[in-house]
Amino acid sequence: MIVSAATPAWALDLVALVCGEAGVAPPARLRWTRRDRERASGVTRHRTRFIGVNAGRDESDARQTLLHELAHWLTPPATRRGRVRHHDRRFYAVAFELYARHAEGGAAALAREASRYPSAIGHARALAVPGAEAAWRERRAGRRPQSPARVLVPEHTVRLGRDGRWHVCTVCGARIVGVSLSRLLRSRRRSLRHVLLTRAPG
Repeated sequence: MIVSAATPAWALDLVALVCGEAGVAPPARLRWTRRDRERASGVTRHRTRFIGVNAGRDESDARQTLLHELAHWLTPPATRRGRVRHHDRRFYAVAFELYARHAEGGAAALAREASRYPSAIGHARALAVPGAEAAWRERRAGRRPQSPARVLVPEHTVRLGRDGRWHVCTVCGARIVGVSLSRLLRSRRRSLRHVLLTRAPG
């Protein structure tokens, strides 16, 4: 496996352990970069046998991000009616098992996952992940599944960049999607401000 110089030893050990347990060959390349921001992001490309992680300051978040990408590695994407199913039940069955065995697991892992992918709550509930029922009820009541909130990155102007197939803010690492992305791509000035929040699990 070709690895970047910045890859920590624990990440190499984790890739070897997870792939060994699953009886799957590891990726051919592991790229690890460090960003001056709180949260990590990652990408997996089966065609080129590649996993990349942009690690932030939070090592626990970087660890779960690597496990998230390893879950993609262990579940090559299935298609339905010509569309790739990226984060489906099959994926989350593997992901939450990896979080439970190799990271914080349970409600803490769900809180971190749902902050990026809210649909994870429904899958976690179906898979009986600890804390999922409470998170689902809170979400139905109109509240986020974590509390209290704290500011990770103060309000700032979005600087649009690419992280694999995603558009991201290069200041805080948050993915820019939907209406916000459309506004930025249409605007000549490309000016949008936001703040990055997180919520600690209760």
